[in-house]
Amino acid sequence: MDSTQRPRAGTLPSQVGSTRTRAAMLKRLRGATSTMNTATLAAMESRHEWFTQLDAESRSWINLLARSGIDGFVTWLSGEDFEPESVFAAAPRAMAGRISLQQTVDLVRTTTEVVEEQIQHLLPRGDRQALLLGIVHYSREIAFGAAAIYARAAEARGAWDSRIEATVIDAVVRAETDESVLSRASTLGWPSGSKVVVAIAAAPKEARIEDLRRAARHLGLEMLAAPQGDRLVCIFGGARITEPVETCDLISQLEDHFADGNVIVGPIADNLAGAPSSARAAASGFRAAKAWPEGPRTMLSVDLLPERALAGDGHARRTLAHDIYGALRGSKELLETCVGFLDSGSSTEATARALFIHPNTVRYRVKRIQDVTGYNPADAREAYVLRMAITLGRLVGTPQTGA
Repeated sequence: MDSTQRPRAGTLPSQVGSTRTRAAMLKRLRGATSTMNTATLAAMESRHEWFTQLDAESRSWINLLARSGIDGFVTWLSGEDFEPESVFAAAPRAMAGRISLQQTVDLVRTTTEVVEEQIQHLLPRGDRQALLLGIVHYSREIAFGAAAIYARAAEARGAWDSRIEATVIDAVVRAETDESVLSRASTLGWPSGSKVVVAIAAAPKEARIEDLRRAARHLGLEMLAAPQGDRLVCIFGGARITEPVETCDLISQLEDHFADGNVIVGPIADNLAGAPSSARAAASGFRAAKAWPEGPRTMLSVDLLPERALAGDGHARRTLAHDIYGALRGSKELLETCVGFLDSGSSTEATARALFIHPNTVRYRVKRIQDVTGYNPADAREAYVLRMAITLGRLVGTPQTGA
């Protein structure tokens, strides 16, 4: 050490002026390190259940860490240049994944306690005060070194997880969810048997994804998310993904975490492999939402079928023409009543006069129209959907499906 450099607090040069006395104390301490190491491992086994459950290889690495830490104490105490993080260089990087930060704290604390106990038993009374003060300062530096290592590992893992998350989102949007994509999602802890739904909103100017993730977990939702250009694509999963309307209401509770604008929720898929269809519908709805500014901020993509169809979405056109109009065309009376009801401004009496039937018959058929299509022609918005479905169905020429 440079003679002009102030010795570290707690080291022997900062406590003991005599070089000969320091050398003698260090010699006696080195002679006790083997006993200290053995006592540390015995204490780890008796005090910590997690240590006994480790495999033989991991326990051998902890043995090496403990030995390195005790030897490092001797080097540090002498006043030589010593970086506390170098203690952990004895173990492979994979150990940070097997041993948690809390377990590392247990290791440091137990080693410190054992060294203090052994100093009291093995070394002369005259050495104890300086050595005990030294182990207090040394253990603090080791603890800070361990925290720094785990912080860097967490930062690296976070960056790596973000890249994996972005590739999973990109694969879902591109409809390329093969086994490799599902495997990547599993490394992020994604529940394999969970139903999923894709929601798309405007990308916030500032990163709020972690806040959004915490809020989603508070609601019982798992989430993968990544910005793509001017939009934020989110995949939600978990046991609370049940029915479309309930799921949309749940996601609407996260509106404060999205940028201004609509949040469009696609249809529910059985698993992540089926998420591309949900993403496609959500993306189509997100593009078309500006055509219905009167609608709710968070809505299902199916609520925007007319706007999506006008914007060129073939899936929306087929849903309107085949599913909705097809259900109506299956019954001549229902189709006739629906057209008459819409042409009459949703007036029951006017429809009855135009069709020469009783108003109660009109009411019955309107109820049947809602049952078979899911849309109520008495509601202005849903009447618009039915009108669009009839128009597209007639253009496409949907074959009759039977009564």
